Amino acid sequence: MDLSSIALQGLQQADNQLQNAATQIAENGANAPGGNVDSVDLSAAAVQLLAGKNDFAANIGTLKVADEVQKNLLDVQA
Repeated sequence: MDLSSIALQGLQQADNQLQNAATQIAENGANAPGGNVDSVDLSAAAVQLLAGKNDFAANIGTLKVADEVQKNLLDVQA
């Protein structure tokens, strides 16, 4: 497996993580009686959102490195 496909798979996983966190936040807000949402559930969802953001950033960085590696490989072969 090359770097690009690993990074793309990581981006997909980060997207799934963000979608799950967003769903949890939306469901907690919709199901809360009187609009009071349990702060523990929101805290866990916020942590999940931040982790997803960091995962996105790391995988974008991996894609940039893969692009540089490919460019350097083409320069060497030319």
